[in-house]
Amino acid sequence: MAQARGNTRQRIQSVALELFAEQGYEKTSLREIAERLDVTKAALYYHFKTKEDILIGIFQDLTAPMDELIAWAGGQPRTLETKQEILRRYQVTLIAAAPLFRFMQDNHAVVSKLSVGLTFKERMLTLNDLIQEPGSSLTDKARCISAIFTLHAGTFFMANVEGDPEDKQKAVLEVALDLVEQAQKGH
Repeated sequence: MAQARGNTRQRIQSVALELFAEQGYEKTSLREIAERLDVTKAALYYHFKTKEDILIGIFQDLTAPMDELIAWAGGQPRTLETKQEILRRYQVTLIAAAPLFRFMQDNHAVVSKLSVGLTFKERMLTLNDLIQEPGSSLTDKARCISAIFTLHAGTFFMANVEGDPEDKQKAVLEVALDLVEQAQKGH
């Protein structure tokens, strides 16, 4: 029974994310989510009381690997190799959570007002702290921030660039790794 309940929650989250991406968060109602799922609103309410509850559930499920990465990285030495491994693992997380990050990009104004937007921002700041040396120059801080956003941009904007998807991801990672290496040399 718990397995079926978990599957229903995942289905609700998946359909809600599709509708949020198609219509925008604000324009999507719980009724529309229930209709797309072919369930009653009461069945939907059993799992989630509000759209924000659905969105929080989506964030928690898709960002759990990011939390695991931060926990792992916090216990590692601050070496170049660790920082590069953080970026490698973060890229895997981004690719796996691409629908969520696409939604965040398209609905930035809404997400920034919700609690999930604030916790995501905190995760990003923590991740940046993990790859940046204390006391870095502004240029090296910019390199580390750029490395993270290179991975973000590469996950989404490289879709419009000709080439093999795997080769494009490798190229993006190479640029991010190079930025962190340059920042490490500058310190």
